[in-house]
Amino acid sequence: MAVETEVQSSRKPRADALRNRAQLLEAAKAAFAEKGAAASLEEIARGAGVGIGTLYRHFPTRDALIADVYRNETDQIVAAATRFAETLPPVEALREWLLLFVDFMSTKYGMMDALNSIAGGASDLFAASSAHVKEATGRLVERGTASGELRVDMDPLTLLWALGGVAKMSSSDGWQAEARRLVDVLIAGVRT
Repeated sequence: MAVETEVQSSRKPRADALRNRAQLLEAAKAAFAEKGAAASLEEIARGAGVGIGTLYRHFPTRDALIADVYRNETDQIVAAATRFAETLPPVEALREWLLLFVDFMSTKYGMMDALNSIAGGASDLFAASSAHVKEATGRLVERGTASGELRVDMDPLTLLWALGGVAKMSSSDGWQAEARRLVDVLIAGVRT
């Protein structure tokens, strides 16, 4: 029996299981953004088009689901930095990534109630994701400075702090539009 368990755990997940997981993450992201911690797991499963048992097979606890939604969003934005660096000129890659970062912040702030409901808090989750996002930003900025298109005296985190400041200081729901406009101001300010 131990051999059977070992074989099962080493197999790749089936395509339908991967699809179900992705659908659950998207449905949970939308539900948490809309209803915060009040979003029900049953509602999330229905939104993903699966049963509650499928949700629990992928995410044994509510906290696991919330954390994985956030990790998935972080993984996507970090992967986008690599993808943009491989397919776009340096400054355009940084600009497109910063625009995507605005969407990432929107998801994060929309989920804040749910994230704050995690047992023990979300500080470890935020610390891990923050390190990956900082690294992705640094790679894009380094690429731009190496090309001679961006100033070398700029701290990459300044860009993120500026965008985060717009999100935190704005009392309106339209902060994303302001942050998107700020991306172009920031890019103009860091060009050589």
